Amino acid sequence: MRARNQAVRDQLAAQLARRSMMSAAELAEAIGVSVPTLHRLLAELGDQLVRSGKARRARYALRRPVRGDIADLPLYEVDSDGRAELVSHLTSVSPRGTLMNIADTGWPVDDESRDGWWDGLPYPLYDMRPQGYMGRQFARAEHRQLAVPADPGEWSDDDVLYVLSRRGWDVSGNLILGDLACERWLQGKVAPPEPLDGSKAGAAYAQLAEHAIAAGVPGSSAGGEFPKFTALRTLEGQSTPHVLVKFSGADGSPAVRRWADLLVAEHLALQCAATMPGVASARSRVVTHAGRTFLEVERFDRLGMFGRSRLCSLETVNAALIGDGSMDWTRIAGRLVRAALLSAQDESRIQHLWWFGRLIANTDMHLGNLSFRPQDVLVLAPVYDMVPMFYAPLPGGEVPPRIFEPPLPLPSQREVWAAACEAAHLFWTRVSSDRRISEAFRTLAAANARLLQERSEQV
Repeated sequence: MRARNQAVRDQLAAQLARRSMMSAAELAEAIGVSVPTLHRLLAELGDQLVRSGKARRARYALRRPVRGDIADLPLYEVDSDGRAELVSHLTSVSPRGTLMNIADTGWPVDDESRDGWWDGLPYPLYDMRPQGYMGRQFARAEHRQLAVPADPGEWSDDDVLYVLSRRGWDVSGNLILGDLACERWLQGKVAPPEPLDGSKAGAAYAQLAEHAIAAGVPGSSAGGEFPKFTALRTLEGQSTPHVLVKFSGADGSPAVRRWADLLVAEHLALQCAATMPGVASARSRVVTHAGRTFLEVERFDRLGMFGRSRLCSLETVNAALIGDGSMDWTRIAGRLVRAALLSAQDESRIQHLWWFGRLIANTDMHLGNLSFRPQDVLVLAPVYDMVPMFYAPLPGGEVPPRIFEPPLPLPSQREVWAAACEAAHLFWTRVSSDRRISEAFRTLAAANARLLQERSEQV
């Protein structure tokens, strides 16, 4: 009898090791025992076993260690006043995936995930991963100490969990994973760095740009991405001292001149986008020093010195809740509305932004360039990264002539298109008269303003 029971126990462990999120009925059938017998066997597993879901939705899995550590990772959320609260725990399960319940936290979840089971990482964590220019910069500097690949794009989910739980105290949004990361954040509150004087930030920004360049991160503006750094600065009327700063080169070449033009154009685009109905834009300003142009953008996931707010990109929302293969913001927004995850008002704002971006020649409107603040439903965050990238230099530095053809609307899109066209016309007009921009790009902008005027009259 003892041998028979041990064989059944071995079968149970093998089943749970091969497949997580199994119900009691599935497990009982797989190992050939009754459900009451199964429950007795499950109880013997003690802390190795995790369960989530009520009644018939209950599912079981075995804990899986991450780098030898089997303990749960606490998830903290920082509120607008800078106070951290425990909101959930994350458990890695065998053979893959995680358990983290967020259904009661205000983050929207679909039916499959309402009990906290995830095939990979819980979706609120994905935008916290090191990514982009600064993510690659961090990975290149720290990968040996953290024992992860130098390219963050090659990190496994376990690598992401390990890094976030140790270094993720200043990432996108307001979540902090793990006690070690939270302790580092608390230490920063006790002795915070002194912000720069925003009225004299140019010299400090020039020095920070030199440090960022010296880090040797490939694939910045030459590959269609601005190099950047974060900073703290004080400025009258600020919502937060936390800023993200993009910058151009300093050699005065045609490519560098064009990148500088695009930084000023982004600043103007954010202002003009905010003229459309209900649209909010990230606050920005342009600083020039030592031959470089800097675009300073206030972080809208930060409030004051220590407060934070939630943030989640359309890319992550789509992957977790919709699964649409399109890159069209308006199509995914429509599906979010039909799923009762987005208001009709925010759908309209997204439609306006989509057309505005296309009418200012923004050819880089990927799903990571639109974000939300989850609050049971998704609330549109301020617009950012709105740049006429159609005019970016080629990777080799050449600045070829471009002929812009503004897209025209279908009859059902005419009203939104007209409002976006008015804002885009304002944008091109402001670019054409801004002396911080090169004469060549101002001339191009003036031509685009005339072209949009003609198109608006035709539509």
